[in-house]
Amino acid sequence: MDVSPIEHQGETYISLRDPEGFVEEALLLSPFAFFVAAHLDGAHDVVDIQHSFAQQSGGQLLMSEDVRRVVEMLGSHGFLINDVYLEIRRQAEESFAGSDVRAAYLAGKSYPAEADELRAFLDSLFTGEGAPGEIPGAVGGQGDPVRCLVVPHIDFQRGAAAYALGYLELFRRGKPDTVIIFGVAHVAPPVPFTLTRKAFQTPFGELETDKDVLTQLEAACAWSPYEYEIVHRTEHSIEFQAVMLAYLYGPAVKIVPILCGSFADEAETPRAPFAEPIEKFLNVCHLIASDAARKVSVIAGADLAHVGKRFGDDIEIAPSIVSAIESRDREDLEHAVQGAPAAFHKSVMKDGNERRVCGLHCIYSALRTAAPKEAGKLLHYSYAPDPAGGIVSFADILFD
Repeated sequence: MDVSPIEHQGETYISLRDPEGFVEEALLLSPFAFFVAAHLDGAHDVVDIQHSFAQQSGGQLLMSEDVRRVVEMLGSHGFLINDVYLEIRRQAEESFAGSDVRAAYLAGKSYPAEADELRAFLDSLFTGEGAPGEIPGAVGGQGDPVRCLVVPHIDFQRGAAAYALGYLELFRRGKPDTVIIFGVAHVAPPVPFTLTRKAFQTPFGELETDKDVLTQLEAACAWSPYEYEIVHRTEHSIEFQAVMLAYLYGPAVKIVPILCGSFADEAETPRAPFAEPIEKFLNVCHLIASDAARKVSVIAGADLAHVGKRFGDDIEIAPSIVSAIESRDREDLEHAVQGAPAAFHKSVMKDGNERRVCGLHCIYSALRTAAPKEAGKLLHYSYAPDPAGGIVSFADILFD
């Protein structure tokens, strides 16, 4: 469960959200209701909750009817593991499994769902503050495609300039035939990479997946690459890149969507290169990306630091905190710009990844796959506030 405090009309509420997206609407709870919800772990009954409330409130009484009212409300909205939730999940899983298309989950939520409105919205990204001031034309560059591009996966509104700067450079180079996209699986499954063969729906048309490439990658997996395919259903880190590619090229480019999950218990054994199955998979990715018979670009949809109360830190974001985050981010990015995935990983992990760089494995994988022969260029670095308290940083790196 994704839990975050929200201030509304001078009062503090707690927002509950299903990070897997089976229950689509968030639920806003009073502190009292959240207290009850936090005790619904299968081990506490009503009396236990009443006793705990009395201890923590200095002896105040909690009526059993009030506890049951909260339980009924959570259950009816799909926030308990009950028949309501299980049916919601079953329908979503069956619908996803039965379709050849990965629906545009965030269309109409995070960006406009209609093509004309979306094009106008994305055009505006290229002319706003910090943006290049140039909207991609009808015809892109005619040379070799970009080897590798690191861009954010934060929402378009907060990452506007970064998206524009990165994708304009992609458009200025030659059009790739296939784009290998590494995204972050925020609901991390216990496998390093998760694939999907489903076409990605966008308001500009469907982007087909490169089935030949996926067949090669399937053979390189020492795990089931589709066991956790459902994580693709709501994950935005690849969806936003698919929207940008369709904005530039329509359906005239194929994609290889790869979500990065769990690589290792890095808190105890930080290491890169990783275990043989992971490196074998990335070796095959590299062979595909370097095949002269294909025009392949590699994209990492990756954000950097996540710091603040929204992410579990008991701190207020002050200028000194922001400065320290930027200093460490830029230290990591120096290695990434050199095209050195192991050094980048080591730099992030030297403090146990205390900044929660969510794009760590995503960027590592993209750099391993592209294996750039020359240093890249840092096009952009910035950060944005999180509405629930905190900041998220992100960057653009270009390798020709």
